[in-house]
Amino acid sequence: MPPEVVFTPESTLRHPIQLLKQMWRDLLASRELAWRLMVRDISAQYRQSILGIAWAFLPPILMATGLTLAGEANVINVGKTDIPYPAYVMFSTSLWQTFVEALNGPVQAVTVAKPMLARVNFPREAIILAKLGEVFFNFAIKLILIVALFLWFRVPVSWTVILAPVALIHLIMLGTFIGILLAPLGVLYQDVSKGLTMITGFWLFLTPVIYPVPTEGTFGRLVNLNPVTPLLVTTRELATTGVLSEAFGFWVVSIITFVGLLFTWISFRLAMPFVIERVSS
Repeated sequence: MPPEVVFTPESTLRHPIQLLKQMWRDLLASRELAWRLMVRDISAQYRQSILGIAWAFLPPILMATGLTLAGEANVINVGKTDIPYPAYVMFSTSLWQTFVEALNGPVQAVTVAKPMLARVNFPREAIILAKLGEVFFNFAIKLILIVALFLWFRVPVSWTVILAPVALIHLIMLGTFIGILLAPLGVLYQDVSKGLTMITGFWLFLTPVIYPVPTEGTFGRLVNLNPVTPLLVTTRELATTGVLSEAFGFWVVSIITFVGLLFTWISFRLAMPFVIERVSS
């Protein structure tokens, strides 16, 4: 027999234990719906595209090709990298794309599901989980390219590669944390989606995707203050050299991410009824 749900005007924050229990129940209850939404979205994504899954490969390949040619022509000088530069750029770009997808996912999911949210009462976590599953699915496709790259360029792999998925999950959770934080605003204002495109474009240049981590100057300080830097760099190093240069920053950002994710989840649950009421009126 399902638990009885009683709606009262009293704030759920007055009973945090009950709130956390309800959040956990809703998370479990949303699994089947999240799976169906994920399958639907992935099918639509590749069915309506001529190139299909090739879009997962093209951006890192084109970026690596262009930057490699520019380096050989001495147009740019990015410095020495731990692995061959084309593999370095393609691997790093795949990680960056995964972070950006995790960031944009909640905002896009809630915005697209706005009509359904206004008409149907269901656990809101389902649409977030569906997008999260889509992010992991897309990375699994990119993983084919990454493995092929490592084999082609004979990139040495440390035993720590088995820990790389853990660091990758932390990177995805950081993007999800920021995305859930912005999702309610994204429903109300289109500026959020447009602004994210502009911000992530600039953010890319502050992240060591196409260059090693700088250690000097104002730019170096900005790159090291970037919360994505330790997570992306640690994921890359675990998968290649096994020598970690950002271990402390990795754990600091990870703790902030997972604590922030819990509080953001609570804020999301509390804000969405008001947001739905406003967009429905």
